[in-house]
Amino acid sequence: MPPARTRRAFLAAATAALPLLGAQRAAAADEFTALRLRWRGLLLGTGFDPGAEPYAGVLRRTGADARAHRARMNPGPASLWPDAPFDPPAGITLSCARLHTMAQAYVQPGTGLTGDPGLLAATLAGLDHVHATAYHAGAARYGNWWEWQIGTPRLLLDSLALLHDEAGPARRAGWLAAVGHFVPDDALGPYTGTSTGANRVDLCRVVALRGVLGASADRVALARDALSPVFRLVGHGDGLYADGSFLQHTRVAYTGTYGQVLLDGLGRLFALLRGSSWDVTDPGRRTIHDSVERAFAPLVHDGLVLDSVCGRAVSRGLTADGGVPQGARQRGHALIAAIALLAAGAEPAERARWHGAIKGWAARDPEPLRTDPQFGTADLARLAAVLDGPAPPVPPAIGHRLFPAMDRAVHRRPGWTASLAMASDRVAHYENGNGEHPRGWHTGSGMLTWWGPGGDDPYGDGFWPTADPYRMPGTTVSTKRLADNEGGPWGAPGPAARDVGGVTDGTYAAVGQHLKGLSSTLEAHKSWFFADDAVVCLGAGITARDGVPVETVVDHRPLGADGDARLTVDGAVRHERSANLRGVRWAHLEGHGGWVFPGGAEVAVLRESRTGAWRDINAAGSPQPLTRHYLTLRHPHGTDPASGSYAYVLMPGAGRAAVAARAADGAWLTVLANSAACQAVRLGPPGLTAALFHRAGTVGSLTVSAPASVLVRQRDRRAVLHLAEPLRTGAPVELTWDRPVRRVVAHDASVRVRGTGARLRLTVAPGTACAPHRCEVELGRPAVKF
Repeated sequence: MPPARTRRAFLAAATAALPLLGAQRAAAADEFTALRLRWRGLLLGTGFDPGAEPYAGVLRRTGADARAHRARMNPGPASLWPDAPFDPPAGITLSCARLHTMAQAYVQPGTGLTGDPGLLAATLAGLDHVHATAYHAGAARYGNWWEWQIGTPRLLLDSLALLHDEAGPARRAGWLAAVGHFVPDDALGPYTGTSTGANRVDLCRVVALRGVLGASADRVALARDALSPVFRLVGHGDGLYADGSFLQHTRVAYTGTYGQVLLDGLGRLFALLRGSSWDVTDPGRRTIHDSVERAFAPLVHDGLVLDSVCGRAVSRGLTADGGVPQGARQRGHALIAAIALLAAGAEPAERARWHGAIKGWAARDPEPLRTDPQFGTADLARLAAVLDGPAPPVPPAIGHRLFPAMDRAVHRRPGWTASLAMASDRVAHYENGNGEHPRGWHTGSGMLTWWGPGGDDPYGDGFWPTADPYRMPGTTVSTKRLADNEGGPWGAPGPAARDVGGVTDGTYAAVGQHLKGLSSTLEAHKSWFFADDAVVCLGAGITARDGVPVETVVDHRPLGADGDARLTVDGAVRHERSANLRGVRWAHLEGHGGWVFPGGAEVAVLRESRTGAWRDINAAGSPQPLTRHYLTLRHPHGTDPASGSYAYVLMPGAGRAAVAARAADGAWLTVLANSAACQAVRLGPPGLTAALFHRAGTVGSLTVSAPASVLVRQRDRRAVLHLAEPLRTGAPVELTWDRPVRRVVAHDASVRVRGTGARLRLTVAPGTACAPHRCEVELGRPAVKF
């Protein structure tokens, strides 16, 4: 055993160590101070002139808001402001948001209240009141968990970071204890429940900032390490998928809102901890950087983010309190700002590409990023650095992106973009909750939205509160009346349908949906074939027993507050408000585009003015009525159809002459099949054959052994085949193509290729069939065996 140490030797050694320990403690304190100041910079921004626009205007507005909040503050036993009671707990979060605005006005220059002692006293008194009456250690939680664990603590900690010295040690300790009570360290335990995806990132933000303000190295490390599950690609539930999908609440496509929260939160935490003792070094963070171009950018169109990936957030427009309006454009700008934030930690080449994308979006955006009123000085400064930087703007992407895991598709061609939303046993019909989006029933029933040239957003001007919720564009629906929140909240409504998905080569696509109506007996097979200048839309096997009419909504086109675009049908201008037309070959809407009906179709035309309010679809919405004009084209299937069908071609942005010419061109489109067993087309000019087999079978020269999606593109003597199995059974799928093949040029490793002279046979390996698989061949004789 070691020799005994004398008391004098122990004291001498301890005394010698004191300067070192003191230096270590001082260094640790300095690092926490540096992190707090860095967070302050992330909140308020750096490197801008507060006297220059748009910063000066933002600062003046912050001061005006703070002055109004202080004037209306009236503490009571259950509120700080009379219009924000603490029950429900959203009132606590709103009160903390107002206090945070007051804190910003105090510490920022140019607000007119900078360093104002009265404002500081009111802000601290407000914080004390919320702490004493609602949010303190030992208080019981009630209502929505999010307010207690994310909404309120984020704002409180941000305010403490700004007023760190002014708050003093005792007040800081009380607030940190309150946050610790409602967000204990074990909130970052198992990656499940409400601690997943974007919510997990928000919880990590709360715990990390509590660690920084409380000088707890272990807590900062805990928050950093708890991010790692977010970096993993998932196969089900919340998070990012290998195909670029993002789900939250298990079954809801949410790239544009929860996905934005995740990206923004990670960008802030990466920036906060970069170069510190708690730098995020997990190599899995590469997934987040890759997701910018794989998952997020494809869903941004000229500055807006597609509504199809925003869940119940589409019901947030004008609020009753007169706050900043929300819409697809504002959500898109928030996502772009998150990308700009994350870009600071990206590799140089990656950063240049992202900056170029941001500049391209901004150049095509009719609403300037630099003046978006949702932004504070920090986001504006970061965006200005990008927009004024050297990266050249990137032109809009062209091609098709299929997101099988969230049942979404995006098709981009020169001058137009289309977005498709479906539902399956993996993805909900829609989401409602917290008084939001109670009538989104049919938004997953094959809703097809589209944008033409010019950058305008036809869905951005009061669409959601005024549109007919039973006639979402592109859908096939039973007209059975549904209750608000039909099917339950939080993504609960979902069909027992597996055959949803398709195949793409990156340019063209064939996408299908086995539709089962919400709280309805309706069933149908819907297919979309995405081409160069059009989308071919087929429907078959349309059946229902609800005792009400069933219809396919060819379009429910918003025309704005005073739009009266001219409608031409088969060469004649139609002025009537309502008409049922038979044998329609084509229709054109001036300034929008047109539709072709192969072989002629019955089309019901309706021009109407519709009035609604945001309050109708969101409990916090403005009650102010809005009136908007619509043109609706419908194909009626009658009451309780037994096997209805439809076929039409959408041509976004096309002129009247082009639509008429397409209707007269019998060689461009051949419908090979349109039944409950198979839907298939051949498009002449691109040499494209596409088929969606809902069961094993044959159409033309294609035969499959099981349900499958097939895309064949032939150019001269070369052909490329793509095969996928949307059912995802994991079983092998065999495709036979009755064409002579001279040789196989290339094929994916997952594909087994055999040739028997005049027949090519592809077999996709078990367990891989749900992804698209490729084989390229040279056609001609003599055909060979291989």
